[in-house]
Formats: sequence, structure tokens, C-alpha cells
Amino acid sequence: MPYFIAAMQTSAEQDMDQVAKPPSSHGKAHGEERGQRIRVKNRRKRYLDLNPDYFSSSLELADPLLYDRLIRRFQSTAEREAEGRSKGYSGILEADLMRSEAKVAALANPDSATMTYKRGPNGEIYPDDKDEVPSSKEEGERRWKKEMEIRFLRGDDNEFEYQNVDDDEQWDNKAEEEREEEEKYFAEEEPRWISGEDENSPRGSMDRKGETGVLDY
Repeated sequence: MPYFIAAMQTSAEQDMDQVAKPPSSHGKAHGEERGQRIRVKNRRKRYLDLNPDYFSSSLELADPLLYDRLIRRFQSTAEREAEGRSKGYSGILEADLMRSEAKVAALANPDSATMTYKRGPNGEIYPDDKDEVPSSKEEGERRWKKEMEIRFLRGDDNEFEYQNVDDDEQWDNKAEEEREEEEKYFAEEEPRWISGEDENSPRGSMDRKGETGVLDY
């Protein structure tokens, strides 16, 4: 909140007033809230880093069109068969149904769809924008993982129990936090000067030899 001072005050008085003014409780609460949001996102990111199995084929239902565009198109017959065995018959049926419904919906509402499609001369549905199609399997996997990571960090996975990560200190990266705190501490410190005499005396101010490189704690 802006802090205004009466026009009759001198600049020195204004400086004193500004220094003396304590931080508002609102600003402090906002800072704590922001810090908590960052901490939660860091915990979620660390969870993903330590649990790569999260990005399994079961995530297909999170966005069937995106999975079809980025992953399925590059799968070999053997890979699709292996994926089918892991899902089971009901899982395959559910994924196929959701993918078909999503494609039809994308055709009917192209402006609101995340992936664009068009219908071919024989009724087939295929991608409309070539830029949306990755050039390689590796690129597709990279884009899929990135999209799912963003989704997870936002808290959009309705099947995941986020409180088990958000409220658990085991997902804090202690080493990284300590490093950041140390960098912040040293960044706020100012080097002191070596002076032959009292730095308040005229000669003392002229005899300054330079920065010691030692921080004044």
C-alpha cells in the first residue's frame, strides 16, 4: 500500500519516517502465502523427479487427444500390445471410447479444442495442423511429459492425493533450500573497507585501501 508523507516534512524527515514505518501485516501475510505456494510447487516437482513412474500410460485418460498425438502415433505394434496388456480389456475400451468422443468434440468445436482435427474424404479423422505433430518419438515423449508435469504442478490431477505431498516435509529439497538461503545471506552482506584511521575523519576517508574481500558479520 503506498505510504504518503505530509508535504511540509523535510526530505530527511521523510527518510526517517519511511525507515521507521513497520511492514504491514497484509504485506507480511502475502509474502508468507507466496512462500507457501512456492514450497508446495517445489514439493510436487521433487515428487515427480523421484517418481518417474507417474508418467505411465495410465495418464492417457488425462488428455486422450494429446496422448494420441504425441505418444500413440509413434508406438510400434509390440508396444501397443504391451500397453494393452497392462491396461486390460476394460482399460483399452475406456481409452478408445474417450479418444473417439474427444475427436468428435474437437471437430464440432474447433475453437475450444486443444488439438485440431479434420475429417478426410472417407470419414477418417486426422490432425489438421502439422505443427501440432511432433517430428520424432523422443520429441513426442518430451512434450507429453512436460504437459503432464505442468498439469500436476497446477493441481489438476483429480485422481491424486495432493495433501500427501503438499503437507509432507520429506519432499523438501533441504540441500537446495540451504544453498539458496546461503546465497541470499551473502548477497545481502556488504564488504567493509580497511582504513588507516577513523573513517569519519577526513584523512581516514582518503586512506581507504579497498575492499577486504571479508564480509563484516
